[in-house]
Amino acid sequence: MKSTGSSKFLILITTILITATTLSAQRPARGGQVAVIGWEDDNHYLMRTTDKDQNPVVMKVNIRTGKSVVFTPSKSPREIIDEALPKESASAPGKIYSPDFKSVVIVKDNDLWLFSAGQTRLRRLTSGDDEEVNARFSPDSRRLAYTRNRDLYVFDIAENREIRLTSDASDDVYNGYAAWVYYEEILGRPSRYAAFWWAPDGNRIAYLRFDESDVPVFTLNRLDEPDGIHGKLEVVHYPKPGDPNPKVKMGIAEIATGKTTWVKTDYSVDQYIAWPFWTPDSKKLAIQVLNRDQNNLKIILADPLTGDFQQICEESYRTWIEFHEDIHVLQDGSGFILRSYKNGWENLYFISWDGKGEKQLTDLDFRVTSINRVDEDLKTIWFSATGPESTDNHAFRVGFDAGGLLQLTSGNGSHSVNVSPGGRYYIDTWNSIDDPGAIVSYNRNGKMLKEIHRFEHPGYDAGKNPKAELIYITTSDCLFRMPAVITYPLNFNPSLKYPVVFTIYGGPDSKNVSNRWQGTNPSFYAQNDIITFSVDHRGSGHFGKKGLDYLHRSLGKWELLDYADAVKWLREKPFVDAQKIGITGSSYGGYMTCMALTKGAEYWTHGFAGSSVTDWRLYDNVYTERYMDTPAANPEGYKDGSALTFASGLKGKLYMTHGDMDDNVHMQNTIYLISRLQDAGKRFSFMLYPNGRHGWGGAKALHSRNEANQFWLENFFGK
Repeated sequence: MKSTGSSKFLILITTILITATTLSAQRPARGGQVAVIGWEDDNHYLMRTTDKDQNPVVMKVNIRTGKSVVFTPSKSPREIIDEALPKESASAPGKIYSPDFKSVVIVKDNDLWLFSAGQTRLRRLTSGDDEEVNARFSPDSRRLAYTRNRDLYVFDIAENREIRLTSDASDDVYNGYAAWVYYEEILGRPSRYAAFWWAPDGNRIAYLRFDESDVPVFTLNRLDEPDGIHGKLEVVHYPKPGDPNPKVKMGIAEIATGKTTWVKTDYSVDQYIAWPFWTPDSKKLAIQVLNRDQNNLKIILADPLTGDFQQICEESYRTWIEFHEDIHVLQDGSGFILRSYKNGWENLYFISWDGKGEKQLTDLDFRVTSINRVDEDLKTIWFSATGPESTDNHAFRVGFDAGGLLQLTSGNGSHSVNVSPGGRYYIDTWNSIDDPGAIVSYNRNGKMLKEIHRFEHPGYDAGKNPKAELIYITTSDCLFRMPAVITYPLNFNPSLKYPVVFTIYGGPDSKNVSNRWQGTNPSFYAQNDIITFSVDHRGSGHFGKKGLDYLHRSLGKWELLDYADAVKWLREKPFVDAQKIGITGSSYGGYMTCMALTKGAEYWTHGFAGSSVTDWRLYDNVYTERYMDTPAANPEGYKDGSALTFASGLKGKLYMTHGDMDDNVHMQNTIYLISRLQDAGKRFSFMLYPNGRHGWGGAKALHSRNEANQFWLENFFGK
């Protein structure tokens, strides 16, 4: 349940011939519609469109004159090597490409196979029954790193030999392979459990060593094994709030010798170590160290030869701090750029490697959401930020000296900017909740050149198109103006009364409402006379640290109060049926649904909850303690934030679902709530999904969706 606000990564989009950058906005996918897909050079952009026969085509367009010609791109390096692959391997899943795209690794029969340009056959690199996972090429494409049985290995391709870097892995000790709680909450799911990082020169590799000997385990019972009659236990180290953490240290292995140098952090201290990054010359490794309370973050710079380190950056905050993930290392060796909440909003900062040259590059009272492009020649940073209105997404540019700040886009809505390779021009693709938008070109100084394309605004047909509105609701304490999107059903008649369903996730830094085009296709709700409603509470990220800090030690409290204010707003509308106010969500959204039907029973009448946390004592410690501290330190907060506490207050109709193999939010959560509801004599519904993890697909996903749809139809309309 990693916080969505901490999952912004450096976005670099490589186009066909030259690297350009897209400043990404949240907007619906447009399928085969017109789109700028890159640049050929600083004066010509590439546009995907259709010809007169509606066949897809790419045009090369001169940004100054508008003159265009059909563009036939050269085959990309990836396409070239894919075409050279033997036919039986061409469609292999999970292919791993070398950085120079001259080699590709394929996993077959639990082993790694290499195919290189100029060859005709695959070359087997590993052999054995044990599977190699998380294979990653070195930056120079000469070596391949991977883990096997949670030990770290490197294969030297030129020398055709495997180098074992670690040898002490066990059921409790992992090298270069992440402990579950690091995978889920710190390194993130895209890591696929990888916990190692190549040096730029490919001669060293940094990795984390985990010791989970003291971490409690949680047991799941698999019933889909070949001998499903007896089942098979799946045992995972899973630290819950207050439990011991994995002991972690950072090793730096020299490939030539196989020797590891351990960074000399204090192994006895209960802390989190992650998100390292190398200096461009590979001579030093920066490491982020976060204390167990998650309110003090240090960046240290370690020497790979000795393990000695010096602190170069430190941040403390009274509530919580998260690891920096969006970091750009400057290739001139001066330092790096990151985003930080130091002044209450995420802004850009430059940090020098010696720790003496920190500089704030932006001083905005709204949120910088990502670093998108850093041009060291022009000494310019392109980045995305909301602008003063938190539901918008805009593109900005600022100089390395913190001067020349320019907002590149204007007008409310979501803007996605594509900058030319030399930075002379940019193209803005925008949309808003009221308008599907347009594609517009500008010069470097923000002067509009031309509206390249305007997306068709379909004529509104009440019987075919749902109408969506972006509104704002002031909280009852008058401190926050919450954004919300209300979507009306087809053939909406304001003189009638309609049921409402809140579609939510909730939780800290979980912004869901944006000013973007919602499309014209009606949802199940819109087709069945149901109003849908999404609203973002004070801690959703719209209001910076001022809003987020309310959630500290009180998960569930302020979200529910703010959502209740939204219900009050809805009840005042003559077209809302106050006896049919529903809410639905999964994971944290399931938690909010359970809380709404119990603690918030005065406001919500129906709820459909999936994979729900029901008591924060039952979830993992990294996520939970970040916001709640430990149960021993915050007993009242845990009690007040638990659906178990308020089970006897259930008045409406609650339907819960859970997968019995959910290794993230254990089904234990739902079982505990079921027990409390039974003891209180409450009626409810529950659907179990065998072998379902934290979500499921296939026939069971269809079944779950149909159950949800039928729940609303039966309870709102008696169908």
